Amino acid sequence: MILTGKEIEKRRKEGKILIEPFDDNLLNPNSYNLRLFHELLVYKNFPLDMKKPAETEKIIIPESGYQLQPGILYLGRTLEFTETHDFVPMLEGRSSIGRLGMYVHVTAGFGDVGFKGFWTLEISVIHPLIVYPGVQICQIFYHTVQGEVEEYKSGKYQGNQGIQPSLLYKDFLSEK
Repeated sequence: MILTGKEIEKRRKEGKILIEPFDDNLLNPNSYNLRLFHELLVYKNFPLDMKKPAETEKIIIPESGYQLQPGILYLGRTLEFTETHDFVPMLEGRSSIGRLGMYVHVTAGFGDVGFKGFWTLEISVIHPLIVYPGVQICQIFYHTVQGEVEEYKSGKYQGNQGIQPSLLYKDFLSEK
């Protein structure tokens, strides 16, 4: 089941859900709107190699906006830091964002119980689109779980402090 907005607020007060900073105006009937941070990353050298760290370049989104281009994957992050206990957090783009031809995640909209950090967004657009820092870009919602809870402990993305490019290459290092 999905938590209602009132239940999200209740669980936040109990310490089971952390959203920082929190703004009551961003709470919805069954989700919470998250905002876009003012930085993006793009990959620099192609082809990308899954077995190697990928070099990235930072883009600062000015208050006047930044134009995204089709065919480029932009990694962004949420302005909000979240931490979740006893629930599965999930992320989806807002319908208003989707109606502009913007995707906020390619595949990583699913979180794990116990995840804490900023959400890295895998942003792409189908036509040029100007974006702004702080825009309400996506929404987080929470599913209840059934069964014994084992919290997420991965060292790759847990507790991140910034935009996270793929760390898949670390999986190949552990195979050796």
